[in-house]
Amino acid sequence: MSLITTDQVLLDLDSTTREDATTRLAQTLADSGRCTDIDVFLRDVRDREAKMATGLPGGIGIPHARSAAITEPSLAFARSRDGIDWGPKTVRRT
Repeated sequence: MSLITTDQVLLDLDSTTREDATTRLAQTLADSGRCTDIDVFLRDVRDREAKMATGLPGGIGIPHARSAAITEPSLAFARSRDGIDWGPKTVRRT
């Protein structure tokens, strides 16, 4: 199976917080059968974010984690029109 499918792509994400954006991305993984427990996965992502924020220059945020709740290597992608404050760096579409 490929890392990402069209069902795991959100082109017009309307989330305004990183928590909501992460939850929406995680839900795409759950809906595609790649995440067996969204609460466990979100906890693992939050724990990873607590160690180091994943906002990058240029308008990119890469929330991620290793998690027993994920059944296979997977990606989910979202594009926000308005940008999302992702900790010390602001994630904005340029």
